Amino acid sequence: MSYASTAALQAAVYQRLTEDATLSALAGGAIYDAVPPGPLPDLYVTLGAEDVRDRSDGTGAGALHRFTVSVVTGAAGFQAAKAVAAAISDALAGADLSLARGRLVAIWFQRARARREGMGNLRRIDLTFRARVDDAG
Repeated sequence: MSYASTAALQAAVYQRLTEDATLSALAGGAIYDAVPPGPLPDLYVTLGAEDVRDRSDGTGAGALHRFTVSVVTGAAGFQAAKAVAAAISDALAGADLSLARGRLVAIWFQRARARREGMGNLRRIDLTFRARVDDAG
């Protein structure tokens, strides 16, 4: 197994999301690798949890990454959040990302979960993607 390409994958995903014009317009540019301290916009996107499993084979080290991208909003209803989630899916599913280390074999949308949080004032959509990465070292 190799966990060595994980930072490169995260950087490439973040770059892809921030450079996507449709997503940036829908999210008002509020796309974060980590949520900053202080007041937040009414709608934002953030990178979330990651789970990595070994996918090495006879040709070399590799890993299957499952990672989450979240849309959070205080707006009433899910309509705006779902539009942003769709733009995230369009930007990432099947994308050909260039990694600083390793090689992205493929990236797929796996699932999404939409829910209310807290007292129902916040709405959150967590999108889970799978990415297969070979580590070229």
